[in-house]
Amino acid sequence: MSVQGYRHAQQGMPCQDAWGQSHTGPPHAPVTVLTVADGAGSRPRSQEGAQLAVRLATSVFGARLGEREGAPRDAEDLRIQLRGAFLEVLDAFLDGTWELSGDGTGGPADFATTLTVVVLGPGWLGYTSLGDGFVVLRAGEENGEPQFHLLPQPESESEYDNETTFLSSRDAALRVRIACVRDDGVDGVMLSTDGLAQAALSRAQGPVPLANRSFAASVLRSLDRPGPDPRADARELEALLLSDRLTALNADDKTLVRAVRTTGGPEGGKLP
Repeated sequence: MSVQGYRHAQQGMPCQDAWGQSHTGPPHAPVTVLTVADGAGSRPRSQEGAQLAVRLATSVFGARLGEREGAPRDAEDLRIQLRGAFLEVLDAFLDGTWELSGDGTGGPADFATTLTVVVLGPGWLGYTSLGDGFVVLRAGEENGEPQFHLLPQPESESEYDNETTFLSSRDAALRVRIACVRDDGVDGVMLSTDGLAQAALSRAQGPVPLANRSFAASVLRSLDRPGPDPRADARELEALLLSDRLTALNADDKTLVRAVRTTGGPEGGKLP
């Protein structure tokens, strides 16, 4: 779900975030693709850029990872597939935005957007991120409490670099972060754009951010125990994203995509 940030509402700007999902693969080995994108607020057509990036990512990653025979052989095999999918998305994004720009004066830079993609398969997970989106996994327990893990985020060029890398950036192919997780215990995942970073992440234990356990647990809880009306659950999530509490932390657009395993074990369960 994506919601318009208070700052954009005040400025008369649309929500420039986007999200998407797709399901591919055979019934015995389903593959789910989840993706979020955050258009650059300073660029005139970044809303279109985010929407295009999401459409491309759900299609390309789903085709590459969901239509192959069997699970990835190992982490390196999965990493190669993820990088190939990202480069295909990147090329298609650049070609598509040049075409959309018409006279070509602005080009891809007018459509600047981040992109974060998670591909979920039975017992494995692939993660690809460019920009400042982030992913939190729920996997394992400690003293009976579920554990939440923030996946590695793309590194800045230097400790003083606060600029975000976009699909339109010249060094996008070099700055993308790719990671692989092989863990049958992963039973929940949450993707977000940076509008929720202050709420979903914590630096209480030092400069390196960690997952905010209470926030992650609360947003996954309604999927673990859904109510009788899915629309009511969606409205509850929307109310949270638009709440004064979260707006006070960050007035930017906010996007949250979440999934939990619906049945026990990687063979019989899936993360819808």
